Amino acid sequence: MTVTQTSTAVPSKMKASAEASADSAAELLSAMAAMPAGHPSRASLRDRAIEAWLPLARHLAHRYSGRGEPTDDLIQTATVGLIKAVDKFDPERGVDFAGYAIPTIIGEIKRHFRDRTWSVRVPRRLQELRLSITEANSTLTHSLGRSPTVADIAVHIGITEEEVLEGLEGARAYNATSLSTPISADGTTELGDTLGGEDNEYEIAETRVALGPALATLDEREQKILTLRFYGNLTQSQIADQIGISQMHVSRLLTKALTKLRGQLAPDSI
Repeated sequence: MTVTQTSTAVPSKMKASAEASADSAAELLSAMAAMPAGHPSRASLRDRAIEAWLPLARHLAHRYSGRGEPTDDLIQTATVGLIKAVDKFDPERGVDFAGYAIPTIIGEIKRHFRDRTWSVRVPRRLQELRLSITEANSTLTHSLGRSPTVADIAVHIGITEEEVLEGLEGARAYNATSLSTPISADGTTELGDTLGGEDNEYEIAETRVALGPALATLDEREQKILTLRFYGNLTQSQIADQIGISQMHVSRLLTKALTKLRGQLAPDSI
């Protein structure tokens, strides 16, 4: 019986302590609001009020932990929101400070995620669409008992399937992967190693395709001279000896053949 009474009394004391702390923090804000802007004691009351409400800021920051951002950064962001709430709070409006501060702090945290955490900045519309799709995906997975399709998400949010696909594509900009990330088991291969380089062969691919029909327009002797010159790497004198004509005649035939090929391979004829 004694144990039961003790365990019940402890939470009651903690609750009473928390309520007393909140009352004390609220009194600080009321006292600060009652002072003129230039009063020497106002700055001290402001600091004490911020310190008194820091547990609230930390609590809200921890609610958003585990989403890829360091908890310390979230606490710092929440503290900025708390400071804004303390500076703008007006007790005469009849709203308790917690009711005013919570949306202010959460708004600051959400702006942090919107403006600071994207690897590549995308339009705000796509940022908000990503959040809607994520929320819809979670809700539909629970209600449908399976992963929702693009059509399911579109109907749930009230947008087109194309807009859902656009939002999913935009969400890929949220996180970036370093090109130095190891992708092999032994760590010797990095993501950047898999990227292709510039292939200059593509520039002459069409010319190579067109070269066969162009060569077919030459007579047999012209084809043989070109083959010996550019594939056999023979000099004009060596070609002349093989064919049985003069070196000057080889030069004229070579020039004539190349002129024909250039005409066949001109951009307008490819």
